[in-house]
Amino acid sequence: MKPNAQAPSSRAAAASAALTDAPAASSLLRFWSIVLVTVAFDYVTKALAVEHLVPRHMPHRIIGDVVRFTLAYNPGAAFGMHLGAASRWIFATLSILIVVVLIRATSDLTRVSKLAAFGVPAIVGGAIGNLLDRIRLREGVVDFIDIGLGDVRFWTFNIADTAVTIGAACLVIALWREDRAHQDALKRAGNGVAS
Repeated sequence: MKPNAQAPSSRAAAASAALTDAPAASSLLRFWSIVLVTVAFDYVTKALAVEHLVPRHMPHRIIGDVVRFTLAYNPGAAFGMHLGAASRWIFATLSILIVVVLIRATSDLTRVSKLAAFGVPAIVGGAIGNLLDRIRLREGVVDFIDIGLGDVRFWTFNIADTAVTIGAACLVIALWREDRAHQDALKRAGNGVAS
């Protein structure tokens, strides 16, 4: 009789575990899907830029003089930061470390915040996109989006940079919302104790 009594309870425990793991599995799938789409879109646009935007540093107008596509290679980091001959490998190593720390530090937040659930994988995808360039290209990261007015122009960038920027903005807003919710909860708890 005991084996029969235990079978339903072990089945219930297994079903409960499966239900608990399902959201985690679906959020993990969503996370890596966003990373993959970001990396793929970045890779394809860079390949098209290298093939069609020749010669280097020759602007191709897209929206007047405001938005242009101009092929350039960045051997350093964002905004032209450069650390000499070893820049390529220093920034590649830093990218890997940042991605690992970011994923670990935000794992709880990505489960509860839709903004973070989009922002973090966008940052990771962008970082991986630029990391692939650093590993495979001696010249550096492929940049081609050129925005500005006349001679006053922003640094040339790419889709990976855009993903990192948008993802970082989403993450900052998500962290701000979480902090605000935490502060509100503390106030409510303080008011409850006072009354």
